[in-house]
Amino acid sequence: MAVRPRETRRDHPALKVIGRALGILIVAVTAALGVYVARLYYYFPQTDDAYVRANVVHIAPHVSGPIVDLRVQDNQHVRKGDLLFVVDPRPYQAALRMAQAKLDLTNLEIKALDNAIGAARARQTQLEAEVKYDRQYLARLLPLLKEQFVTADEVYNARTRLAAAQAAVDNARNEVLKAHNQLGQYGDVNARRGAAQAALYDAKLNVDYCYVRAPFDAYVTNLNIAAGEYANEGKQVLSLVDNRTWYVMANFRENFLGRIEPGMKAQVYLIGYRNHRFRGVVQGVGWALFQDNGATVDGLARVAPTLNWVRLSQRFPVRITLLDRDPKRPFRMGQTAVVTIQGPAADAPPR
Repeated sequence: MAVRPRETRRDHPALKVIGRALGILIVAVTAALGVYVARLYYYFPQTDDAYVRANVVHIAPHVSGPIVDLRVQDNQHVRKGDLLFVVDPRPYQAALRMAQAKLDLTNLEIKALDNAIGAARARQTQLEAEVKYDRQYLARLLPLLKEQFVTADEVYNARTRLAAAQAAVDNARNEVLKAHNQLGQYGDVNARRGAAQAALYDAKLNVDYCYVRAPFDAYVTNLNIAAGEYANEGKQVLSLVDNRTWYVMANFRENFLGRIEPGMKAQVYLIGYRNHRFRGVVQGVGWALFQDNGATVDGLARVAPTLNWVRLSQRFPVRITLLDRDPKRPFRMGQTAVVTIQGPAADAPPR
């Protein structure tokens, strides 16, 4: 019968102690790692359901006509004020010249009406003087009629002349008012000239609208036209991706929303630039989602007849404004991103 060495028998209890200690250590480390991961998971929410976005503006002309000059190409970068395309301006230039001519004619008509008003006022003044004379003449005749130095016919003729002169004054006053109405003058504003000037301004605007320019720095996208295409007023011709502000739409689970607030810092990684970190700041958290269950159909609430036993948490969009710009790593709309919320900004006030 073999006998175990004394050293082995002496070491056996020590191995048990070491094994138990290692087991306890493994459990403790595992628990600590679990707590650490849970803390990271809940205190620093992360999602890979995120995409780079930018505002897209559809460019449409204010006037209609064929495109005679197309200055841009698809995917081209343009700066604010750059000419995109030109709608045939010739009809609108002709309308501008006509509006200018109408304004010139209106100014001449206003001058003529001013002269007419002056003449009517002079005629009114002359007739008022005649009325004054005829009234005085009649007043001198009336005492002479009692002494029979004048006849009744002479007095009657004097009354008739006074009445006729008064009627002529009333007619002259009406002519002055009529000329004023035709002039269209209200204080320092002439309505006729104002209408002609408004028509001229509108014509100038239409000529300017023929030259469509970029409203901001942007990228041309989805350009499918060429010179000669007919552009309709208010109908989209091309689209611009706004290069001024880029952001990430990150969809976070609803149980994370209590730890996400506007102004918090965010760390963003883009799949295309794996080893580069971008900074961001939370702009806002979405307030609503469309749900098929509970929607209204023909005025009645729609409720699903079944209920899943496993309930998945909803995801709400969180908009994160990107702060870093790197010419070597340009943003592209639709890029996949991984977002981690890092907590309040350094300059945020304590809560």
